[in-house]
Amino acid sequence: MIHKNIIYAYSVLLLLVLSCSTPKSSVNVSNTDPTSKRVDSILSLMTLEEKVGQLNQYNGFWEITGPVPKEGQAAKKYDDLKKGLVGSMLNVKGVSDVKALQKIAVEQTRLGIPLLFGFDVVHGYKTISPIPLAEAASWDLKAIQKSAEIAAEEAAAVGINWTFAPMVDISRDARWGRVMEGAGEDPYLGALIAKARVQGFQGNLSNKNIIACAKHFAGYGFAESGRDYNTVVVSDDVLHNVILPPFKASVDAGVKTFMNSFNDLNGIPATGSSFLQRDILKKSWNFKGFVVSDWGSINEMIAHGYAQDSKQAAEIAINAGSDMDMESYAYIDHLKSLVVSGVVDVSVIDDAVRRVLRVKFELGLFENPYKYCNEAIEKETVGKTEFHEGVLDMAKKSIVLLKNDKQLLPLKKSGQKIALIGALAADKTSPLGSWRIGADDNTAISVVEGMNKYPNNEVTYSKGADVAIGRTQFMWETKINTTDTSGFAEAIATAKKADVVVMVLGEHGLQSGEGRSRAELGLPGVQQELLEAVYKVNPNIVLILTNGRPLAIPWAAEHIPAILETWHLGTQSGHAIAQVLYGDYNPSGKLPMTFPRNVGQLPLYYNYKNTGRPSANEPESVFWSHYIDEKNTPLFAFGHGLSYSKFEYSELKVSKASFSKGETIQVQVELKNNSTVEGKEVVQLYIRDVVGSFTRPVKELKGFEMVELKPFESKVITFTIDQEMLAFYTANKTWEAEPGTFKVFVGGSSDQLLETEIVLK
Repeated sequence: MIHKNIIYAYSVLLLLVLSCSTPKSSVNVSNTDPTSKRVDSILSLMTLEEKVGQLNQYNGFWEITGPVPKEGQAAKKYDDLKKGLVGSMLNVKGVSDVKALQKIAVEQTRLGIPLLFGFDVVHGYKTISPIPLAEAASWDLKAIQKSAEIAAEEAAAVGINWTFAPMVDISRDARWGRVMEGAGEDPYLGALIAKARVQGFQGNLSNKNIIACAKHFAGYGFAESGRDYNTVVVSDDVLHNVILPPFKASVDAGVKTFMNSFNDLNGIPATGSSFLQRDILKKSWNFKGFVVSDWGSINEMIAHGYAQDSKQAAEIAINAGSDMDMESYAYIDHLKSLVVSGVVDVSVIDDAVRRVLRVKFELGLFENPYKYCNEAIEKETVGKTEFHEGVLDMAKKSIVLLKNDKQLLPLKKSGQKIALIGALAADKTSPLGSWRIGADDNTAISVVEGMNKYPNNEVTYSKGADVAIGRTQFMWETKINTTDTSGFAEAIATAKKADVVVMVLGEHGLQSGEGRSRAELGLPGVQQELLEAVYKVNPNIVLILTNGRPLAIPWAAEHIPAILETWHLGTQSGHAIAQVLYGDYNPSGKLPMTFPRNVGQLPLYYNYKNTGRPSANEPESVFWSHYIDEKNTPLFAFGHGLSYSKFEYSELKVSKASFSKGETIQVQVELKNNSTVEGKEVVQLYIRDVVGSFTRPVKELKGFEMVELKPFESKVITFTIDQEMLAFYTANKTWEAEPGTFKVFVGGSSDQLLETEIVLK
């Protein structure tokens, strides 16, 4: 039953709309649409304390079905909840617990305003899809949207109505652990994936959908040295042309919430940045949802040296446009006194509260606070078969074939002796990856289990060496084996007897993610030593990489004939890998992030600037932009990915050499599958603006198309270039296409391209 005070609020709605002046708003959110009128009707009934409460988010604080807390912080949170001083909870899951808390909010508080329940549903709830970086490797926007739909439906079934995803940070530095959570290094691909994931999570906001949160606003992926939470210093050029496009795409896709970031950006913590949150997001982009701080980031402005205490941090954050406080207690402790003393105008509070209430109305919580609280739906939804089928499809599409010399892959389905080596081959937890906090350990399909589905080969498993040898006191951290090689002898003996060796090596699933920056990007622990030892007795090796970031594996790239990048693929990992190994699925993934030769090259990315000395004029010259001890080129380039098919590009043509405003140019290329294997290829279009008011990258991804071809089939692929495609944020501080010469590239990887040229008049 809906609380009587909500019913009362609706009964006075018409009177309020007709008789009350529109409350002052500090930003351009309309107060004339029907939802705004409903929001204002509730706002007018609220005390200042209740308004502040809507901006307060608490983490789950007691066993909800147990006794009520009597003392300490838990007791304070419970008391605040009963007083209507909590707007949202996080990390509460399960219909029983969610319903119990929602019941307090809507049936025991004065106004009965429902709660939002947030959770990090990053790549699945209980049924886990590949990590987002892996999904980005599919370049399949429909599949990525479907993956988010699955995650949303399963999460919604357990009472969650808000996910802190998608992470849309662009990053060019594989040392940063959170690259696993995003879409890689390219703003164009990242923007399309952001849109797909927002639409997948939110849909039409039925009880199978949850609201999304674009994070982290902004610049987090550019943390210095790839060290999490570190300082960010970027130019206007990089901010607008690289960092912001996926966030803008999220707004255009209708995302309901944003999360600000931990880092300072050019000297100002993002949580306290009016430039980001008010000027760009709420004014320029007309974002109508609300901004939530990251965990404790309001008070972290004290450590940054930007606020002297929690009270000043609250003042800075709310005035900058950070609407909801996640676990800093700064708003609940200080906002009322800041308003009473005149330091913060009440209109700023009202604007933030309106935004929170608007989202709750749009989600349908005022009509039905228990929209996500159905035990029968929970029981029939979590872990259902079609979810597993969906994440298996996503996992197969995420795999990238990096190398396949001598066509070692696909494996024969019978008559082979296969040595399967590596602790990660039998691991049923690591494939779940990081940020899968709703899932249970030991629930992924292992590679051993996947390969056992093909019984006509003789497969012998040998661990070789552990990767992780336990966890630290903090449950998400792993201890890495750096000394124990006692299992090498058995693995070597197994490899000697085999026709082919399949080695599963890489990072444990908890070696990437938040707080997991790495200074070295090789195979962790003793795995490189194991790989080389096995290679000495049997070089016929298929290396399966499982990792949450690009790795620097130059020895393997030179010596190992076949390498599959399989990331952390989630619940159905082993089945997906086995199906690709045996050719029941032809890999089509392409790298969304560059793989370095050496960690010293980082940050490394395909869309770099040319510099004034891009190459040596003389063979022996030292005075050009290079390293004296390493190549400039990557180990594996952005967009790289092979197939069991053989694709050939030819006949790159443009419909005309130049065009003017309002016109378009068609670019055509012929693609042929010159093999007996049906396959899919991601055809990629890149542009270079040769001269610009800001220096422009050597190439930028501007389009792609997934093409499926039968054996020996050819197809002409057409891209249309218009002025919008050529536009960028210029030195004039506006988005525009500047006239001039543009190079046009088409191919299957950023480093394997056909080239032509056009002119914009």
